[in-house]
Amino acid sequence: QAQLVESGGGLVQPGGSLRLSCSASRIIFSIAAMGWYRQAPGKQRELVASISNGGITNYAGSVEGRFTISRDNAKATVDLQMNGLKPEDTAVYYCTRIGSGAWGPGTQVTVSS
Repeated sequence: QAQLVESGGGLVQPGGSLRLSCSASRIIFSIAAMGWYRQAPGKQRELVASISNGGITNYAGSVEGRFTISRDNAKATVDLQMNGLKPEDTAVYYCTRIGSGAWGPGTQVTVSS
C-alpha cells in the first residue's frame, strides 16, 4: 500500500501563502492520480485539488485561482501551492493516491491573524 507523508503546514495570516508537499513511496508514482483533501473541525473531508498521471488538474471551486497542484514524477512528490489564504482554508490537509484508500497523517494549516 502507498505510504504518503505530508509537510509544509503551519500558521499563516490571511492573504498569506504556504506550500504543502507530499512524498510518496511504495507506489508506481508516475501512473498514479494524486489528490489533496482537507478536513476542518466538524466537517467532512473534502477534495481540494487533484492531478492525473498526465498532469490534468481539477480544483474545488472554493480554491480555484488561489491554489495550484503540481507533481514531480522523478521525486515522487505532489505539491500544493496555496496563495491568498483565508480563515476558511484552516484544516488538516491530506495527500492521497486517488482511489487507493491510502492517506498520509495530514498536516495542519491554520489561517489566522
